[in-house]
Amino acid sequence: MAAQTRTGSPRYPTFVTTTKPQMGCISHAKAKENLERDGPNALTPPKQTPEWVKFCKNLFGGFALLLWIGAILCFIAYSIQASTSEDPNDDNLFLGIVLAAVVIVTGIFSYYQESKSSKIMESFKNMVPQFATVIREGEKLTLRAEDLVLGDVVDVKFGDRIPADIRIIESRGFKVDNSSLTGESEPQSRSPEFTNENPLETKNLAFFSTNAVEGTAKGVVICCGDQTVMGRIAGLASGLDTGETPIAKEIHHFIHLITGVAVFLGVTFFVIAFILGYHWLDAVIFLIGIIVANVPEGLLATVTVCLTLTAKRMASKNCLVKNLEAVETLGSTSTICSDKTGTLTQNRMTVAHMWFDNQIIDADTTEDQSGLQYDRTSPGFKALAKIATLCNRAEFKPGQDGEPILKREVNGDASEAALLKCMELALGDVMGIRKRNKKVCEIPFNSTNKYQVSIHDSDDPNDTRYLLVMKGAPERILDRCSTIFIGGKEKVLDEEMKEAFNNAYLELGGLGERVLGFCDFTLPSDKFPVGFKFNADDPNFPTEGLRFVGLMSMIDPPRAAVPDAVAKCRSAGIKVIMVTGDHPITAKAIAKSVGIISEGNETVEDIAQRLNIPVSEVNPREAKAAVIHGTELRELNSDQLDEILRYHTEIVFARTSPQQKLIIVEGCQRMGAIVAVTGDGVNDSPALKKADIGVAMGIAGSDVSKQAADMILLDDNFASIVTGVEEGRLIFDNLKKSIAYTLTSNIPEISPFLAFILCDIPLPLGTVTILCIDLGTDMVPAISLAYEEAESDIMKRQPRNPFTDKLVNER
Repeated sequence: MAAQTRTGSPRYPTFVTTTKPQMGCISHAKAKENLERDGPNALTPPKQTPEWVKFCKNLFGGFALLLWIGAILCFIAYSIQASTSEDPNDDNLFLGIVLAAVVIVTGIFSYYQESKSSKIMESFKNMVPQFATVIREGEKLTLRAEDLVLGDVVDVKFGDRIPADIRIIESRGFKVDNSSLTGESEPQSRSPEFTNENPLETKNLAFFSTNAVEGTAKGVVICCGDQTVMGRIAGLASGLDTGETPIAKEIHHFIHLITGVAVFLGVTFFVIAFILGYHWLDAVIFLIGIIVANVPEGLLATVTVCLTLTAKRMASKNCLVKNLEAVETLGSTSTICSDKTGTLTQNRMTVAHMWFDNQIIDADTTEDQSGLQYDRTSPGFKALAKIATLCNRAEFKPGQDGEPILKREVNGDASEAALLKCMELALGDVMGIRKRNKKVCEIPFNSTNKYQVSIHDSDDPNDTRYLLVMKGAPERILDRCSTIFIGGKEKVLDEEMKEAFNNAYLELGGLGERVLGFCDFTLPSDKFPVGFKFNADDPNFPTEGLRFVGLMSMIDPPRAAVPDAVAKCRSAGIKVIMVTGDHPITAKAIAKSVGIISEGNETVEDIAQRLNIPVSEVNPREAKAAVIHGTELRELNSDQLDEILRYHTEIVFARTSPQQKLIIVEGCQRMGAIVAVTGDGVNDSPALKKADIGVAMGIAGSDVSKQAADMILLDDNFASIVTGVEEGRLIFDNLKKSIAYTLTSNIPEISPFLAFILCDIPLPLGTVTILCIDLGTDMVPAISLAYEEAESDIMKRQPRNPFTDKLVNER
């Protein structure tokens, strides 16, 4: 192994290779020693709250505590009566028993609901153990990933999960999907080359839990378990204090208020009774009775029933709530910090545009292929489609014939998978076309050449010439071409056509799309007869003077329902902020397409470009929108960040690290906002934990993000959040009505007691009867309100947060 110098913060170590890596294998004895020293290669599970503690919290928390105090006071009053009277009144005893029963039943009910959510969470975990191929003492072994130790050399191939943080020592076209860790939607190439001191950027490191999507590699394990980058992020999330939910704070405030009123009235009546000559013992019992009468016995059941029924309704709409209080918190949300990849977008690269015959063609990026259609009969498209089909190593996984093309799983690079699906939709039977055009030679894509070449037999029996096809970085492809295929004819690639190419390339690149160039060349039969031995290592065929055919651009497209959901959020006074690890240009393009940056709103850079002046001369407050790069964010202090959040209504944060996502959430909370955070990756988990409500993705979400979140979207769709907000606002509306209704009954119930003391009027109803009326009249309206359907304008009701109210008033 190479010597390493470790620099940087303890959370993000930077591994700097100081010597040339050497191939080496550790012995079984050394592996055993390392395993005993460092422990298994697995994340330490977060501390679980014991079940009895959860049960006690439901039994003795919030309103339940107030009811327990009432019940204890009833038992004390009965004890006093029993000790002073031979035939004591049983009302206080019955009242105490009923209050205790109400608390126990509702506590069990709440605990049952929360435990059901926990059991669903357990089902998300992958119970199949992961294995890794390890080389020890020169022998290849297959071990459980947990048994890997520092210094192990592991073999990784496409389709595998990286079993630990490894430093690459050998690679062949190796690429990894880092989207769960960094938010980058495109696969990242990995090689032994050390390219950057930032561990997340350098090419010679691959990280625990990410997926290999192409090629093969060997790597040395440099970090295991909790010491991996993923482990450190998970540790950062587990160490955060989440604080109380807004409804919990309000319930505590309400309890203090009710308790103060009850004690004040009780003491007042006690003093009045004592002055009027009642025996002190009767006055004490009366004091206890007044306090108990002020306790809203039905309110605990009301809140629990409302939250539970709403949680069930949300579950049927793909929103799984782990904590009942999160239902109401979502309705209070005033800012949503949303991840991009997989949440706002479909998390699948898709061909968005094509350029051939000197025109840009829109491809269909809709989820159900109901969008724009283009002419598939032109010679230009046929030539482009043939290259995209043949110069492509991606293949559909077997056994998916009944699946829709767009939902089929693919072995290979995400960009090649996008081309494969696009061609399968346009041409049909891509694999059949490849069989008819057998591949005889190939130069795989590499970072030096930035192109891929393959040579194929012709499927035309009358033409035995070989066809050379090439794709790669557009500027590299254009440099290797001397002609261009336009309108079915081959023309000289002159300056005019190069300018047309540049315009198209800049336009597609400006949309945040990944652009590839395509060219071909029919090899002359006199120089390359049938059976010619092509050499890929030292090419004996032309790679210049080729025919340029066109461009294809790809993007991870937004989900169909997202723009409408963002518009609903905006109309409801909710600010939507995009926070992603992806490139700023891509992030800005997606933000514009989903409406996070509204049409007509400009960033500082847009204003500078429009006025043709330097960015430094633009007043930042003139720009309603802002795109902030992670490197800029690193240099901002909390006041500068607060200024951005205050004066820009539409914000995109790109290339952000997990700590920076956390800083953004804290900044929004400093502004008084109630913050919801959505995400699916490990990199999102600290922010999910810190937010007032964390929303994880149920399908693509990592176990760490699901553990940190309060709510899980079972369909991974941002639009489902709007459903949650609607239900949350409805539940708050209903709770307000229920509480107001419950409290109004206290005055008419206390009035007879006052009349009994002052005027000696007999009590029309006993305390137990009043308690039964309380429970009956409180519970029935609670259930009916919980079932009340949301009105059409529920999203127009503003959350009660002053920060949001200020935003709405400014608009």
